[in-house]
Amino acid sequence: MKTLILAGGKGTRLWPLSRELMPKQFVRFLDDRSLFQRTVERVLNLGFSKPDEIFVVTNKAYRFRVLDDLRELGLELPRENILLEPEGKNTLPAIYWGIKQVEETFGDSIVAVLPSDHLIEANEAYERAFRNAERLARGHLVTFGVKPTRPHTGYGYIKPGEALREDDELLGYRVDEFKEKPDFETAKRYVENGYYWNSGMFMFDTEVFIEEIHRHAPDVYEAFENAESVDEAYRAAPDISIDYGIMEKTDKAAVVPLNVYWNDLGSFDAIYEVMGKDESGNAVKIGGRKSEYIPLNSRNNLVMTERLTATVGVEDLIIIDTDDALLIAHRGESQRVKEVYKLLKERGDERVFVHRTAYRPWGSYTVLEENERYKIKRLTVLPGKKLSLQMHYHRSEHWVVVRGTAKVRVGEKEILLRPGESTFIPAGVKHRLENPGKVILEVIETQIGEYLGEDDIVRFGDDFGRE
Repeated sequence: MKTLILAGGKGTRLWPLSRELMPKQFVRFLDDRSLFQRTVERVLNLGFSKPDEIFVVTNKAYRFRVLDDLRELGLELPRENILLEPEGKNTLPAIYWGIKQVEETFGDSIVAVLPSDHLIEANEAYERAFRNAERLARGHLVTFGVKPTRPHTGYGYIKPGEALREDDELLGYRVDEFKEKPDFETAKRYVENGYYWNSGMFMFDTEVFIEEIHRHAPDVYEAFENAESVDEAYRAAPDISIDYGIMEKTDKAAVVPLNVYWNDLGSFDAIYEVMGKDESGNAVKIGGRKSEYIPLNSRNNLVMTERLTATVGVEDLIIIDTDDALLIAHRGESQRVKEVYKLLKERGDERVFVHRTAYRPWGSYTVLEENERYKIKRLTVLPGKKLSLQMHYHRSEHWVVVRGTAKVRVGEKEILLRPGESTFIPAGVKHRLENPGKVILEVIETQIGEYLGEDDIVRFGDDFGRE
């Protein structure tokens, strides 16, 4: 079995914790492991695939988040196994590209297709379901149906039909129908009638899948077959999900029951479900050195805070407090967070894309203060790493070293700076910052100019291929 992990989503319903440049699959919601890391560990621990049999489809902007998360696990996938989408076109183009790459590398194969942002109990029942799906996949497009624990309006549903057996062993069912997210009464009826939640996980035989794409989604098939590059294929491909594009059309759809704990963590209500609660039903995650939660006569709240937060006489609230945005919503309404995200994106608000702390392949930067004419950052550069050789048209910069040793190039001059020492970079001058030492380098950067956007960067050389 080969594995294709989908890691390109934006997690818009979990703003402000999830941002476009740090989406939910890479955020540490529950502990020190990301959901993406948990997905990779699940594949390896159950022996579904070896490291060189794992493929990841992700956004260009997330390349280094994927690499860093894998490095933390002690893994390095073959370079060609990390597939970088030039733009998001929903799940069907992403899966088709991934399936084609698996087939080109290994020939006709069985492939598990897994989202990277779900929380799943990986036990014997989980492994057994995947082994059953592996047997069914030679003649079917297999999806996994989670046995519902209650009516839920946030999930799609699958109606099972004829039982599919091999040697009198039940492997799964033909899919009679896929159902969209229902209202509560309809969801209640689905649960009573034995429907499954649509998990968004699949198992395909590459040859069967490509044949069904050719038959039912010829625009996707032709976009990739006729293109001379991935960029060209994505420009031509429609924006379409695998459910709409293939699964609802094919007569080969099968569902394997998955009787395990599963949560897509698609909203803050879903996160509240999985977190531990205090005696008053409050689920709390403290995110910083100075953070604390004081609940006075407050019950059943989800509070994720990076500072001192107190509530008095409130209940059933979601309070998500980051260093640059505060979200307060009623529990049960968290699906509407994506409306806030959409409004901010229409306004061009930078907080849709990035936190105050932004991660880069060389380390990270944190915006400490800013206004129209200046911005102050703390740069953290990892040992042995360096920023690109670059230039800015609209701003000058002043660097002050507060920790470690900096190797700095300004124009044609190269100097070493130690804590307390500084340098000035005029606008229009090529410059580069490097950490030649064995400890983390911290620098306070003050930008001054008429335009301070992150896109005012002209790169001339970069260790990470970002020219």
